[in-house]
Amino acid sequence: MKFLDGFGEHAYALLRIVAGLLFMAHGVQKFFNFPVAFPTPLNPMLQAAGTIELIAGGLIVIGLFTRPAAFVASGMSAVGYWVAHGSQGPFPIANGGETIILYCFLFLFVATRGAGIWSVEGAKK
Repeated sequence: MKFLDGFGEHAYALLRIVAGLLFMAHGVQKFFNFPVAFPTPLNPMLQAAGTIELIAGGLIVIGLFTRPAAFVASGMSAVGYWVAHGSQGPFPIANGGETIILYCFLFLFVATRGAGIWSVEGAKK
């Protein structure tokens, strides 16, 4: 698969951008009921989660303050997993927590790696 050599930075940038957009979509759903209504009323914890999803997701997409935004998003996802899913059993496949635990570790990776190419931070160099 040598034809993929040299595309690692591009693939990472796409991963960062798409993950940030999908994370933002959770905040958009919470606050704007788009594209479908959020299924429960927003309590303060869900409002905080939605705010982090919107702001951190947006920063990750554009690649600005990427490391701290991704670190906060990772932590919020870890808390969200244990609050919303972990209490329903220890296995993500059984408690519906696959997506949020994947966000947790994906954003932990982004926090360690930084913005990369196609980012505001990358443009500063």
